[in-house]
Amino acid sequence: MDIKLGAQLRALRRSHGRTQEEVARALDVTAQAVSRWEKGICYPDMTLIPSIANYFGVTIDELFGYRSERARRIDGLMEQIRAMDRRNAGRDVCVDECVRMAREGLAEYPGSEELMLCLASVLYNAGYVRQGEHHLTDSDGYDVYDVQQHRRCAEWQEAVTIYERLLTTQIEGSMRQQATRELIQLYANLGESDKAEALARTAPALSGCREMLNIQAFDGRKRAEACGEALLAMVRTVANLMIQSLIVNNAHIGPEEAARIVRRAIGMFDLVCTDGGCGLLHADLIGLHLFLSLRLWCAGDGDGAFAALDSALEHARELEAVCGKRDACYTAPLLSTVRIRPGDGMESGWIANLPQDWPWWNVPGDGQAKADMKADPRWASWVSRTRSAL
Repeated sequence: MDIKLGAQLRALRRSHGRTQEEVARALDVTAQAVSRWEKGICYPDMTLIPSIANYFGVTIDELFGYRSERARRIDGLMEQIRAMDRRNAGRDVCVDECVRMAREGLAEYPGSEELMLCLASVLYNAGYVRQGEHHLTDSDGYDVYDVQQHRRCAEWQEAVTIYERLLTTQIEGSMRQQATRELIQLYANLGESDKAEALARTAPALSGCREMLNIQAFDGRKRAEACGEALLAMVRTVANLMIQSLIVNNAHIGPEEAARIVRRAIGMFDLVCTDGGCGLLHADLIGLHLFLSLRLWCAGDGDGAFAALDSALEHARELEAVCGKRDACYTAPLLSTVRIRPGDGMESGWIANLPQDWPWWNVPGDGQAKADMKADPRWASWVSRTRSAL
């Protein structure tokens, strides 16, 4: 038995604000027995161990101090898997290796909800990398998912099963949010819109999201920082929503108006990043300018299309510079208290991936326009400039 059990019992009792007498009454033993356990003079009878763990709301592993080491190993494994999976950004670089590591991790730590979520997320990404998201146009001219094509994706089918299992357990916080977000997307991809809607209804309204509640939680400088972070989150959300609305309404919007809508989405960032210092939001602007380039090409503005590609390259340069810094802050007045925290997938490689990432979002019917734009000599020149910028 772990000789640190006594210290662990004492720490748990004190953290719960309980006296030795209260613990003794709950376990039907004497206070002297509890005192001797904590001093390491003797140990509880093995039959009492589950009751003690239940009383303090911990697992038996945690009671014996094993959780910290187990948790560190799980965290380290997940960090390694996620770092590898980020390399699978639109290309199958090491998908099999990521899946294998997640499965082996679960075999070593069965029941780990963290590793279950890690495996589901790797499978989620694998489906996009290996199959991609396919769209059709319905009889009313609206964009819809190619459900039959998506249902052939074994990775997504397995991921759904894991997410559903996770959401029946006690996971909460960021884990639950991630599982909910990714499962809703897969439900939509697979034509399970009723399930997607029902799950979406369990999430809080926009006014109850973390960013908005943080504003209420603080005052002073912390409140200013919370406001800035909420502004950044809202700008990203609104810009993305504008693009998604454009895509779903694509058949009803002309090419010139589509290009204007993308420009307005880009302009959302100017409302808060008034000095051009967009920090990690340069990543969003990369995608928006790549998408704008094809929309401008479809509108007959070839010069504007290639100017947009150059803007994407410039934002990629800015982003890689930001990711090389530590403890930087935004400099626009409304954001001056917000720290820039590189991480969460914000590594280098953005410049090198620009040609493969283009046009970021796909719209049904763009195939010929994409081929025509790539056939233009200016495309090869732009690709050459991206390589020179490395």
